[in-house]
Amino acid sequence: MTGPVPEAPPSDYRILVPRDWFRVDLTQERWRGQLKTYVDKEFAGSGTSGDVPRSVWTILRNTAENGLAHGALEFFLRTESSEGTAIAPASLLISWPPMPRGVAPTAEAFAEALSERRSSDRDAEADVGVVDMPAGPTVRVRTATTLDHHVRMPGDAGYLHLAFSMPLSGTEGSMGDLCDAMAHSLRWVPGRSL
Repeated sequence: MTGPVPEAPPSDYRILVPRDWFRVDLTQERWRGQLKTYVDKEFAGSGTSGDVPRSVWTILRNTAENGLAHGALEFFLRTESSEGTAIAPASLLISWPPMPRGVAPTAEAFAEALSERRSSDRDAEADVGVVDMPAGPTVRVRTATTLDHHVRMPGDAGYLHLAFSMPLSGTEGSMGDLCDAMAHSLRWVPGRSL
C-alpha cells in the first residue's frame, strides 16, 4: 500500500529501473562519454562496420541533446540488443520540462490538450487518458512504439515526463507491461521544510 502524495514540491524522485538498463545522467557534463561507453559496449566484438556504431552514437546523442533542450534529466537504454540491430530495444528519457510554478494544467485538461494536438497530427493513432498512479494523477499516452507518462508533481511544480520508446517490440506485450510497471514505481522524495 502506498502513502498519500505529498503536497509540497519534492526534492527528488525515485524510480525502479531493471539492472540491465544502462543509465546516462544528463545533468552531468560527462553524459557524452557515458553514451560512448554504451555504444562501445553494445558493439564490442560484433563485427559490424564502424558506420553502424557511429550512426547509433549520433542518434542517441541527438536524442539526448533534444531532451536536454526540454528539461531531460536521465536517459536509460536497455542493453540487450538483438544481433544486427542498430537501435536499443527500449529506452526511457526522464524530463522535467521548465514550467512556472502554479501554471500546470490539471491532468484532465492536459490530456484533453494532448488529445486535440494528436487528432490534428497525421500520426494520430494514440491512446490518451488519465490514470491514477501512486505518484499522483498521470496523463498516459500510448502509441504503437511509445509510452509516455506525464506525472503531475506535488506542490504544483509541473509534470515529470517519462518517455518510453520500444521500437522493436512495441507497447503491446511484456515490454510495454514492464515500462508501465517502471512508471508505477515512481515515488517522490519529500522536500525539506524551510
